[in-house]
Amino acid sequence: MIPSQIELQADCARCFGLCCVALAFSRSADFAIDKPAGEACPNLDAEFRCAIHGKLRERGFPGCTVFDCLGAGQQVSQVIYAGQDWRSHPVRASQMFEVFARMRELHMLLWHLREALRLPAAQPLQRELAGAFERVHWLTNASPESIIAIDMPAELRQVRDVLRRASALARDQATGARVDFSNKDLIGANLAGAKFRGANLRGAQLIGANLRDADLRLADLTAADLRDTDLRGADLSEALFVRQAQLDAARGDAHTRLPAGVERPKHWPR
Repeated sequence: MIPSQIELQADCARCFGLCCVALAFSRSADFAIDKPAGEACPNLDAEFRCAIHGKLRERGFPGCTVFDCLGAGQQVSQVIYAGQDWRSHPVRASQMFEVFARMRELHMLLWHLREALRLPAAQPLQRELAGAFERVHWLTNASPESIIAIDMPAELRQVRDVLRRASALARDQATGARVDFSNKDLIGANLAGAKFRGANLRGAQLIGANLRDADLRLADLTAADLRDTDLRGADLSEALFVRQAQLDAARGDAHTRLPAGVERPKHWPR
């Protein structure tokens, strides 16, 4: 199996709007309304498409524009349930939604493992990373009952351990002192021009933080919350584990340097 050939990009045309019904969201700056899990969003039409897709930000749903299932939606819709949708098979709907939530976690692990396998510095861990990728990929093709029965906390711990070691090997390539702000509350912090090369920012809360002109090369941004983070002029050219959804939630500009594999968000100034 070649990790690059595994589908880890959302294809909404092959999904039955699972994220629009399975997940809950609350009225906030990200969502204009409250919606409980298992209840279809009122904007979801009969063809499982968003009726306001082109106007989500204007209509108060920017949270939808930065959501990424990483291909879990079509995996559940087309592979696990072989094209059976939750409206036509309501008896299985609740199971589908639970499987989708698990599948997204598994696809998130696959995405991070794939990125780790691409790191030259993580070469000593290639066999372990590849083994973890194969195991998780096998789980994504299991039966619905088997997916629901997965001990997800144990699986997460095992994969995250090797990912942390791969990150450490990559960040060791950075010169100078390296800060560790993993899981730190940095909401609204003024970090303009910060020298964060090789920093550990895994899980850091950077909502609304000012990282303008910051050096984030070789910084680990796994699960960092970049909602409304100011990345104008920042250098993320070699940043680790940066997902498209994180950038879509942040603010950048034409001078923000991005790593390979992601696109400059369309709503950023050019």
